[in-house]
Formats: sequence, C-alpha cells, structure tokens
Amino acid sequence: MGRNNERNIKKHNDKLHKAQNKKKQAEVARKEKLKEIVKKFNEDKKEEK
Repeated sequence: MGRNNERNIKKHNDKLHKAQNKKKQAEVARKEKLKEIVKKFNEDKKEEK
C-alpha cells in the first residue's frame, strides 16, 4: 500500500487548507478588532479635548 495514493493526498490537502483558512480567518478577525479599538481610542481622544 503506497503512502502517496490519491485519497491520502486529498485528505492531507484538505486538512492543510482547513488549517490555513482557520489561520487566515483569525488574522482577519484580529485586524478587525484592532481597527475597532483604534477607532474607539481616537473617539475618546476627541471627546477629551
């Protein structure tokens, strides 16, 4: 039984792509959250003046 048969390659690629997508989603969510924090911080600064 070969290790590089089509089913094993597909299973591995699916797992890899799922992990990559999860990482990308986390990065996007982090950027969105940072944008919100910066926006709120800037609004608070304006109110103090």
